[in-house]
Amino acid sequence: MAETLFDKIWNQHIISDLGDGNDLIYIDRIFLHERTGSVALKSLEERGISVRKPSQVFATIDHIVDTLPGRGDETMMPSGSQFIESFRESVQREKINFFDLNTSRQGIVHVVSPEQGIALPGITYICPDSHTCSLGALGALAWGVGSSECEHALATNTLVKKKPKSMLININGIPKDGVTAKDIILHLISKHGANGANGHAIEFQGDTIDRMSIESRLTLCNMAVEFGAMTGIISPDKKTIEYISGKAFAPEKGDQKLAKEYWASLKSDDGAHFSKVIDIDASKLNTYVTWGTSPEHAIEIKEKIPSIDQANSSKENTSIKKALDYMGLEENDAIRGTKIDAAFIGSCTNSRLSDLRVAASILKGNKIAPGIKAICVPGSSKVKKEAESEGIDKIFKSAGFEWRESGCSMCFFAGGESFGEDERVISTTNRNFENRQGKKTRTHLASPATVAASAIKGEITAAHLTENET
Repeated sequence: MAETLFDKIWNQHIISDLGDGNDLIYIDRIFLHERTGSVALKSLEERGISVRKPSQVFATIDHIVDTLPGRGDETMMPSGSQFIESFRESVQREKINFFDLNTSRQGIVHVVSPEQGIALPGITYICPDSHTCSLGALGALAWGVGSSECEHALATNTLVKKKPKSMLININGIPKDGVTAKDIILHLISKHGANGANGHAIEFQGDTIDRMSIESRLTLCNMAVEFGAMTGIISPDKKTIEYISGKAFAPEKGDQKLAKEYWASLKSDDGAHFSKVIDIDASKLNTYVTWGTSPEHAIEIKEKIPSIDQANSSKENTSIKKALDYMGLEENDAIRGTKIDAAFIGSCTNSRLSDLRVAASILKGNKIAPGIKAICVPGSSKVKKEAESEGIDKIFKSAGFEWRESGCSMCFFAGGESFGEDERVISTTNRNFENRQGKKTRTHLASPATVAASAIKGEITAAHLTENET
């Protein structure tokens, strides 16, 4: 029987069919961070249970740590330092692979994992963080779990899971200048809704995907969860294998031939069944930005904010009204030209070296608009070091951006730092929910290019205006 890529990896990891619609799945690798990982490890300790395979577990500090230069364990979050200290003690006791603060491998979990060769094609991979689906870009079956599930996996290397349906998203065509993976995924969510992939695992295919860099694929898969999916996955190809080769936790030289042979088999068979198929012509897309309080509230930057009359139901009508009220916007207003107070470049979605290079190419020789607070937070210590070796930090600082240490920072309001009430922020993050970046902070999601261009102008604008956007 023809199998999808997801089917192949899932079926290879089934330990037992539990007979109630659930399978017992073997978990290959686990990544922890201090915010939820500390809870799971502490619970195991209190029950007298050890981590089953410490060599296959990884940990870093990223979520609640401050990103200000010269940082230590102290954070703006109440009790944050205790979280960090407790987590450090737990991972050291269990002899887990640990990337501590102020070390070369520290960073955001979903940035560190690919750059260190931890997420690999064909493995099952979990982390107590919803954007773990990012790692599907490398052909891993990766998804986010809760603390209790994480605890179970740490103790047993297994999880009980119901197999989701499979969805195929074909993306073809050559995107216009300035149209990125972030624009494509925002288009998808805006057109089909934030629950459009509920109960599904997504496979991305198409010649647009084939041409994408690995880092762009990571951005695409990162926001599969914002589409309601369990995960997003892309079949490994030559780019994937070249990207993984030589990384710290990738297969060693003697195992590389066998690994590559297996990775080459990881593709959906001809005739494999998908319960739903969506086709996207990437050549027709333009730059996107969100206007509301969900990633599905996204429009092309040339478009106007939707009117309440466009709602398809009373529920959607209420949702639009509520979002407009929170965001301080009016229906039918142009989104382009909306004044901003701040700009943020960072998060597991868009803080890799390629993202910073794109933003720097726009910022070079320019200054951010007066009164704009602009912050750049590299996704990992490695990204930060490489960017500095290219002089990218100097470009950001010369333009007026703060240049920070790596971490999640103001992707969400957990570290105690925010942009402030009613402040309007254009951000490369993945969620624009109410209070996500601080109490009453208003967030507009966009690509690094759009954020950089908007910071310079002091209002929402595109870096590359296509013919249809001018």
